[in-house]
Amino acid sequence: MPAEGIGQMAARGMETIVVVTGGDELDVDDLPTLPPSALVVAADSGIDRALGLGLRVDVAVGDFDSVSDGAMRAVVDAGAEVQRHRAAKDATDLELALEAALLRGPGRIVVLGGHGGRLDHLLANMLLLASDELSEVEVVAQMGPARVTVIRAVAQLHGRPGDTVTLLPVHGVASGVSTTSLLYPLADEDLAPGSTRGVSNEMTATPALVSVRAGTLLAVQPGRFGPYPSRT
Repeated sequence: MPAEGIGQMAARGMETIVVVTGGDELDVDDLPTLPPSALVVAADSGIDRALGLGLRVDVAVGDFDSVSDGAMRAVVDAGAEVQRHRAAKDATDLELALEAALLRGPGRIVVLGGHGGRLDHLLANMLLLASDELSEVEVVAQMGPARVTVIRAVAQLHGRPGDTVTLLPVHGVASGVSTTSLLYPLADEDLAPGSTRGVSNEMTATPALVSVRAGTLLAVQPGRFGPYPSRT
């Protein structure tokens, strides 16, 4: 690998890479827009999910302890690149899949899956999305009905008036947070990790705009209406 960092490589690219992992079922209607030509990296049982969504798997990553035999044969027969790892390893299959995606220099990564009923996996995956290694890449994830957008500068959140939006600071204070088209606006405010200040806001129009002067936010749209849709 060249001397430049993974983040610098990623910053040069503009293409979208789709990373598919296991977890709760996904409703096709909930999925973000996926470019037809996007490269697909599937992590272990994410191979089954990708095929179920009609996606061609270009790279298969993991220890493959949970993928079905039929799905694994299908992607191998179709010519997918296979990156096999030991079961006893220092990173989750999702992290390995994200590393494989980053090495291809994307500008945007869309993660499908990652919420599978285990709280430890969910927390680890949420923090992983906001890791420094992904700091030069636009990242959005669809975890079951929930949409997660990583915000390091500014992002548009799409949905419907009345949709719940929660803003969670990670890895330190998120400074200078401002919003538009949210029921409870923020104007150049600081959000500290552990605070619930950004929990259970609501969209009043789409798109809503969220910006942060410094730090990182996770914008979580859990896929439900808030208690005040009639006020929008």
